[in-house]
Amino acid sequence: MNINKKPLTESDFRTGHNPCYTSAPNIAALNVFADNGDSHLLPYAQFLSTERTSNPVLEQEPEAPPEKMLIRFAQAEVVVLGSGLAAVESDLQQYDLKFVKSAPRRFVGLLNTHIAAVTITSTQEKS
Repeated sequence: MNINKKPLTESDFRTGHNPCYTSAPNIAALNVFADNGDSHLLPYAQFLSTERTSNPVLEQEPEAPPEKMLIRFAQAEVVVLGSGLAAVESDLQQYDLKFVKSAPRRFVGLLNTHIAAVTITSTQEKS
């Protein structure tokens, strides 16, 4: 069984389609596709807060993504790095954000919202 998906191409970026995130009404959970290959389904019932800031790494690395978003749930914290993250924040505010995942840097110029990196950390203590 081949689980490898074909690489993204410019034709994948049709008008109105963004491979980094999507929204839909009546979403019960956010699907987070982390860069390490893990997928996490986080219920909106456990959503706590979101913080969007400029990426502090920019001072040392000028090529780093310009924005950082921290999404807090009761059991996990998701860090999203990218540009144009206000659109993601808006969908999250309305519980309409269906998933987030990163896309290769070469597509940054093709997308109004580009997610460069997604990491997730559990907030539960391990026993």
